[in-house]
Amino acid sequence: MANTKSAKTKVRVIERKTAINKAVRNRYRTYVKKTEQDIDKGLKSQAQTSVKVAEAEIMSAVSKGILHKNTAARKVSRLVKKVKALN
Repeated sequence: MANTKSAKTKVRVIERKTAINKAVRNRYRTYVKKTEQDIDKGLKSQAQTSVKVAEAEIMSAVSKGILHKNTAARKVSRLVKKVKALN
């Protein structure tokens, strides 16, 4: 356990940042899941709109340092590819 005042402060800061990061991560994952559900149901128009929202959330996570930009690009690319495959 932390002994010094600065170490105790850092523990509190880390807990706060972890909570924020988890919230952002859960948020973008939720939108990705919604998009995948639309894809599974075969709703192309809804999937197209939800993939735009999911992409925005993923890029928001990139700007906050939660995801690496290449990881985000890969996730978005795979989602768009699945949506385009719907016919």
